[in-house]
Amino acid sequence: MDNYIAHILVVDDDDGIRSLVKRYLNENNYIVTTAASAEEAIEKIEVIEFDLIILDIMMPGKSGLDFIEENRKKLETPIILLTAKGEAEERIEGLETGADDYLPKPFEPKELILRIQNILKKTIKNNQKRVIKFENIEIDLNKQIIFKKNKEYKINNTEKLILEKMINNPGKTYSREDIGLLIDLEKERSIDVIITRLRKKIEIDPKNPKFLQTIRGAGYVLWIE
Repeated sequence: MDNYIAHILVVDDDDGIRSLVKRYLNENNYIVTTAASAEEAIEKIEVIEFDLIILDIMMPGKSGLDFIEENRKKLETPIILLTAKGEAEERIEGLETGADDYLPKPFEPKELILRIQNILKKTIKNNQKRVIKFENIEIDLNKQIIFKKNKEYKINNTEKLILEKMINNPGKTYSREDIGLLIDLEKERSIDVIITRLRKKIEIDPKNPKFLQTIRGAGYVLWIE
């Protein structure tokens, strides 16, 4: 998994646990998106393709088990359940439903990282090629670099997420709301700034974009085919 930065969804109604897990994962070079409920998680998996989901079992509204039941047929993403010590029955049910592993609370952060690494070793190909070339531009998502006119432009994790989603769905329009969900950002103006920054790295003439275009009243689209 050299140079591959996995994207993990953390689903837990406890603000403290969500923040703690996000911090530990960020420190270990993972990209993290969070959701405070199963309902919010469902919205995010519609927009984002995650490498792994960390899912609390007991949540208000839909439980973690409900989430697995409703989405397992269309979701191939591995799942680690977070469970309370007394939830043995739910833990077993979760594994039977399709979860890949579980971790009882409270847990050691290092153990969570090791469990994540073990699962990702099985699900992410070591030599996964993610280099896209079109015209005189080359985008290497693994190294997070854009090559244009013999120059290198570094892209950050936020820019990588947006490009990755658009590259996998060329010609599809993404609204500011879609992009906000993808990168955990609500301010439309901030999203516009990120798109402008990306255009400077991709486009030959950023003021007259050929590839990353604005669809008035709808959002943004990437044309690379």
